[in-house]
Amino acid sequence: MHREMVDRAKHPRPRNLPRDCWADRSPLHEAAAQGRLLALKTLIAQGVNVNLVTINRVSSLHEACLGGHVACAKALLENGAHVNGVTVHGATPLFNACRSGSAACVNVLLEFGAKAQLEAHLASPIHEAVKRGHRECMEILLANNVNIDQEVPHLGTPLYVACTYQRVDCVKKLLELGASVDRGQSLDTPLHAAARQSSVDIIHLLADYGAPLRCRNAEGKSALELAAPRSGVEQALLLREGPPALSQLCRLCVRKCLGRACHQTIHELHLPELLERFLLYR
Repeated sequence: MHREMVDRAKHPRPRNLPRDCWADRSPLHEAAAQGRLLALKTLIAQGVNVNLVTINRVSSLHEACLGGHVACAKALLENGAHVNGVTVHGATPLFNACRSGSAACVNVLLEFGAKAQLEAHLASPIHEAVKRGHRECMEILLANNVNIDQEVPHLGTPLYVACTYQRVDCVKKLLELGASVDRGQSLDTPLHAAARQSSVDIIHLLADYGAPLRCRNAEGKSALELAAPRSGVEQALLLREGPPALSQLCRLCVRKCLGRACHQTIHELHLPELLERFLLYR
């Protein structure tokens, strides 16, 4: 008891939080963070409030999702944990689940009503999933109607983030699912990001999907001008200069006409297998 009083004296309850919603890091937080399901259920059975938060508004559900402990997360949710709680840093449990790469936690949160598409000022789950290369989490969010081209001011679009962090699998899937190849961060395109990171594989992927090679960013530079001299990226970009093949132009035109859902619509056209594979980049 004395220690608790000392801790509370060091960290007084913020005035803007209700009296029954604040707590220092509690045993429930510890159990959730460590994935100790039995201990967590025991505390809940003893009447511990599942929505106690720390001074930074971190809940036990935040901790369970950050650790990827789906059983603990589900137990908390079944006992009334706030599925869309936000920390002072703008993180939701869904953001934490994407950070840990726990597809199971992402699914459980969505099942209990988590918002997949969040306001711009909150930490973006899909950007975090892409940044860390958690493709499965990214795909689940996109299947739940998250905007594939959502541009966060300090991060850009998910595709731009994937290029910046060289997440080739995420780049490939985002393009396949219809991400805009020329939308990045303001005037900086995904191709600019790939050129900076010297990622030849991503350069080829973006070019295949029609990335504008001569587009200039806010500094007036093209992707080629950002590439290191005599590098693989410079060579890849130089090889892509000049008019594309007629077959490539046709593919891009068909995909553009079909729109973002082209990967689904193409299957419904009953085309010859070879042509279908060509349109789907397979």
